[in-house]
Amino acid sequence: MTDLERRPRADKRRRLVDSACELLHQQGVAGTTLADVATAADVVVGNIYYYFKTKDDLVQAVIEAHADAIRTALAAFDRDPDPRARLKAFARGLAAGGDYTARYGCPHGTLCSELGKREDGPGRTSATLMSLFVDWAQQQFQLLGKDEREARELAVTLVSVFQGASLLANTFRDPALMAGQARQLEHWVDTVV
Repeated sequence: MTDLERRPRADKRRRLVDSACELLHQQGVAGTTLADVATAADVVVGNIYYYFKTKDDLVQAVIEAHADAIRTALAAFDRDPDPRARLKAFARGLAAGGDYTARYGCPHGTLCSELGKREDGPGRTSATLMSLFVDWAQQQFQLLGKDEREARELAVTLVSVFQGASLLANTFRDPALMAGQARQLEHWVDTVV
């Protein structure tokens, strides 16, 4: 098979995963069918099974896509040499997607919450998404001189506020809530380091 023959398959798979990311966020895992995803991706419904044998296979691909997006975002923060500035940039990132979060919630948090009720494959691996945030924040706090235990606790607090703000912004349909919590987190970072 040539590269030209592989490219359409990769593009089609990418469209399916991108569409699934969006639909799972907006409709939830339970409320999204493989047919919904195929239609949104402009792929013949029967062809989705060539790429994903089960819905769980597709959900796993969505988790992996979200993990890649998180890693990319965190790597962008890491370009700043100052860990305090990185943490503040993370906090400011809260407000950036405020309107979308107010409508649908955090794409990572809502997926983890829904899948966290399951004990099987995607239910176990979805925790990776929150772990990426917590582990990264812990590293920043350690670089700022906190010991491992305290850095972990501070990281959990940071991510908890982020996720709680996302939940409340969605519940109240209030994107300003995200901006307010971002400001609070920036101030908090200054007080704890």
